Amino acid sequence: MTASLRIPTGHPALTALWDYLADVTTALGIGLESCTVDHDTPVSAYVALDQHLPGYPDRDVALLWDEVHGWAAAIETGSGEDLIIVRYLGGPTITPAPERIARFVTALREDDHRIGRLDPPSLRTATGLAALDTALRDRSTR
Repeated sequence: MTASLRIPTGHPALTALWDYLADVTTALGIGLESCTVDHDTPVSAYVALDQHLPGYPDRDVALLWDEVHGWAAAIETGSGEDLIIVRYLGGPTITPAPERIARFVTALREDDHRIGRLDPPSLRTATGLAALDTALRDRSTR
């Protein structure tokens, strides 16, 4: 099930994810309307960015988040139906500070390869909404 608007979701983990996405989109200077969330396992999110990356001037760009790998940047394929991941943020957590994600986006835009990685990190295992809720709520204690 995918939700494109922030609506009551029935589980606290999904509410916590929308709260986190609100913080991230604020740090990026965009609105929460740029986000969609997929409630299937692993839970994931898509954040549309209104910019292009060097080397891909005609491709739309998005940030992807999932509960296993955390954040990644992707470009749309020529057909616009698929996404190609170009870089993962990496790090110790699936919920880095929104400011770190904003720095990641700036590095992508400036073609700075010092931030992020090419291979997908395994930051945690998707073990259900209760464990995800704990992981999302732990970000507020950092």
